[in-house]
Amino acid sequence: MEPTQEKLLPAHDPASDRNARKEIVGKVTSSKMEKSITVAVVEKQKHPKYGKFVTKTTKFHAHDEKNECGEGDTVRIMSTRPLSKIKRWRLVEILERAK
Repeated sequence: MEPTQEKLLPAHDPASDRNARKEIVGKVTSSKMEKSITVAVVEKQKHPKYGKFVTKTTKFHAHDEKNECGEGDTVRIMSTRPLSKIKRWRLVEILERAK
């Protein structure tokens, strides 16, 4: 009788889940709060039945530690633990400054 060979599965690494967070690119609509910004993300979808393109705008509140963003900037934000009642995102980088 031949010994059966078990399939070895890779060990689950919880640290890799932490770094696999969602990232979104959007435009800053408000930077009037201290250490906080509001980012609008525009999403275009085609209606499944009628074929019309529908534009949906979603606003996210993000943490801006250094208060470096201004209105109109294009930024990348990343999901994080809840920082306050409405903030669940943080600023990663500023992609383009407003003119």
